[in-house]
Amino acid sequence: MTQIIFLPHEEICPEGAVFEVEPGITICDAALANGIEIEHACEKSCACTTCHVHVREGGDSLSENTELEDDLLDKAWGLDPDSRLSCQVVVGEENLVVELPKYTINMVSEHG
Repeated sequence: MTQIIFLPHEEICPEGAVFEVEPGITICDAALANGIEIEHACEKSCACTTCHVHVREGGDSLSENTELEDDLLDKAWGLDPDSRLSCQVVVGEENLVVELPKYTINMVSEHG
C-alpha cells in the first residue's frame, strides 16, 4: 500500500488528509474515493487543468508525464516543477505528499 498525504487546503480539505491506496490508481481517483473533492471538469480525460496538483514528495515513483499532460499543464494556474494533472498520475510504490493549488482555471464548473 502507498500512503498519500494531502496537505491542508482552505476549502477542499482544511485539515489535510492521510490515507493508503493500492499502487496503480490515479491520484485523482484516490482523492475522490477518500472524500477529497478534486475538480475534474473533463471527467478525467486529460482535456483541462482543473485537477492540477503539486506532488511535493514521492514524484520519482509516479508515471511519466505525457506530451498532452505537459501541454495542458502549461495552462494551469500556479504551475511549478512539481505540477501534475492528478487524473493522469498513476500512483507507484513510494509514499506521496500532495498539495492542492489555491486556485484552478475552470471554464465550465461542474457545480454551476
